[in-house]
Amino acid sequence: MMDLNQKWDSLLVRLNENFEEPLTLKSILFLIGVQTLSQGVREFDKEEKTHLFHIATCKLLSKYGYYKFKLVDEDGWPHWEEIKSLGDLSAKEQKTLMKKAIVEYFESTE
Repeated sequence: MMDLNQKWDSLLVRLNENFEEPLTLKSILFLIGVQTLSQGVREFDKEEKTHLFHIATCKLLSKYGYYKFKLVDEDGWPHWEEIKSLGDLSAKEQKTLMKKAIVEYFESTE
């Protein structure tokens, strides 16, 4: 059984086959945000990009009870309610949790 770091590295190899630039945690969150938004590929302004990172984070961490889906607004943007704070986790623990959630997200969509 692969550990999280091995799964993460394997995921990066697979995803990077489709992109010219190497992907980072942040760029993968952006991709998940775009996919979750379901409005297709288009240009996003700076504020929208910030919202896309938030959408991805909420989508990924709702599985762990940090967020609960609320609604999709009139512009088609999903919204979540924070259930518990990530503030209790260190930055390293938050990054590990995000990597785990991303790996599981891609495993569930294969």
